[in-house]
Amino acid sequence: MDAANTPIPPAMAEISEAPSTSAAEIQKTATEFDSETMRKTKPGLKRFALTLTVLLSFLLGLPFLWKSVEIYRSPLPFREIDDLSAAVELNPLQFPCRFQAVIVDFSRTSSTANELSVSIESHMGKLAEKDSPSCGACIYNSTVSVALESGSDCFRTDSDFNWKCGALNGLMNKYEASREDGDELFDDYLKSLLDDHGSSSNGGKVYTVIVVRREEEKHVSAVVGKHRHAWIIGNISEEEAVKKVAEVFVNTFVNGGKEEGSIGGEFMPVGSDGRIVLSFNLLNANPNDWTYDWEFQEIDDNILSPIVEALKPLADIRVESQVLYHTPKSSFSYWDDKLDSYIYTTKDLPFFVNSNEWHLDTSVAAGGRSKILHFVVYVPSAEECPLLLQLPNGEISKTNGFISPMWGSVAVWNPSACFKDSKMDTRAIHKIPPEDLTKTFEIFIGQLRQLFGLNSKNHFADASGTLRLLTSERGFSEWELDFLSRQHTCFNLLQCTTTLGSLSRLVQSLPRMIIKDEIGKQVKYSLEAAKLAVSNVSYGMYDASAVFSRHARSFAEDAFYHPSMMSVSYYSFEHCFAVYSPFFLPVSLHVILAAVREWKRYKLESRKHNAWKAKKT
Repeated sequence: MDAANTPIPPAMAEISEAPSTSAAEIQKTATEFDSETMRKTKPGLKRFALTLTVLLSFLLGLPFLWKSVEIYRSPLPFREIDDLSAAVELNPLQFPCRFQAVIVDFSRTSSTANELSVSIESHMGKLAEKDSPSCGACIYNSTVSVALESGSDCFRTDSDFNWKCGALNGLMNKYEASREDGDELFDDYLKSLLDDHGSSSNGGKVYTVIVVRREEEKHVSAVVGKHRHAWIIGNISEEEAVKKVAEVFVNTFVNGGKEEGSIGGEFMPVGSDGRIVLSFNLLNANPNDWTYDWEFQEIDDNILSPIVEALKPLADIRVESQVLYHTPKSSFSYWDDKLDSYIYTTKDLPFFVNSNEWHLDTSVAAGGRSKILHFVVYVPSAEECPLLLQLPNGEISKTNGFISPMWGSVAVWNPSACFKDSKMDTRAIHKIPPEDLTKTFEIFIGQLRQLFGLNSKNHFADASGTLRLLTSERGFSEWELDFLSRQHTCFNLLQCTTTLGSLSRLVQSLPRMIIKDEIGKQVKYSLEAAKLAVSNVSYGMYDASAVFSRHARSFAEDAFYHPSMMSVSYYSFEHCFAVYSPFFLPVSLHVILAAVREWKRYKLESRKHNAWKAKKT
């Protein structure tokens, strides 16, 4: 049967007509729908949500990353450091001092006690004007208290002046009978007569000068005692007495009696931690010729201990000793027939210390930034004995020693065998005689005074004559210790403010520097000690101000040189970015770009769906 001629059933005819209707509608819809600008379904959020989740996970991890690379910085008081620096550097510290003068047996004077006080103050002002206001000096705006004894009359300018009039009437004849021994007795008598501890009720130390006029004296003698007073005795006029008293006050008590050519005041032989190690060394150049030892413990107890105690406010001093052998010097010496000795000159001093053979830096007490001062007793060998130091003027040095600033001093001791033909037992160990050892350590005391910037002689020359200085058993007089306390207080506070200022600028210039809590505490303690030192200066408490200034400098140095400050773990932000960016930047950049791309796609597809909905309605 031919399929083409077969009739179609009615049901199949209906089914065939339906698709033709749908196709028409679809064709109609297709003409209205643009796939480029429209979409029928609502765009999905899965891809965008997944991308956004990854991005948020990265953003939430940023604080943890920043915390992991954060540098801990203890807060420092920058404002307080600047205020302290301004207070110390712009306004030089000056200490309150009180001056007293006693004028005795000036029966013909035409001036009253008040007029003498004004004259002394005027001369002191002229002397002070020669030097600019220096840190550590005395304040000159206080009046000079004067007691005038004229015959049986006694006048005072100040009721607080506790001078007992007529106390010297019966003492001067005894003093004149034994002038040399009388100075020591007169000094002790004046100490008891003044009946004070060297401090005034208003703060500061009290310095007294006594002038006794004696017409029978041809010369005028001036002596500065071991305490805080001096006396002038002789046929002296009123004008000369006023001038002399002012010079003693300013040049001696205030300025420490320094002479030209002495070691500068800016040099302080104290370590930045406030410690000094006095290392005493006995060097035997050639023990094959002779070997010497010493009784150092006895010297330490009798001579060194009082000095250490006297300088205690200035520094924490420790003493040690050692005996070395086979320690020849580096310089050469020559034989002098006239002197019958071997000679080394001042030109040879830079080469005298043999750093290759002299192993002096073996101290176990000196740690950190402590200062070591070496005091060397050099025993020459038989080939160069006796060994003497010749000064530039051709004379032989009385001390036979020299000092080296920032290092210490050397004293050459020639054994008695140098001057005798007798031979010594080279196998025996000999002791340095006590009298020679005492003289040698007296030389060391004078050299130590020079290292501290003081006069090592027992006299001081000023414009109007020569002052004789009495030597103290402690090596330093009370007025010299006052001067050193003022100088060290000023020097330590300046060093403290300089160190704290450098630390402040360094920390602020490096935001990524590690600042531990220990550094913050040390800076805090340094500021507190410095403020206490400045406060004690205003009250005239010399020893307390020196101690607190030493602590302030020590804490500042400890903070600046803290081991964590030298660490390589601090770096700039740019360096931190350069280290971590290769790890996180590529991935982060792809995640951000993917999130932006998905956001743009979602917005575009949403606009297409909205366009279709608008077209449909």
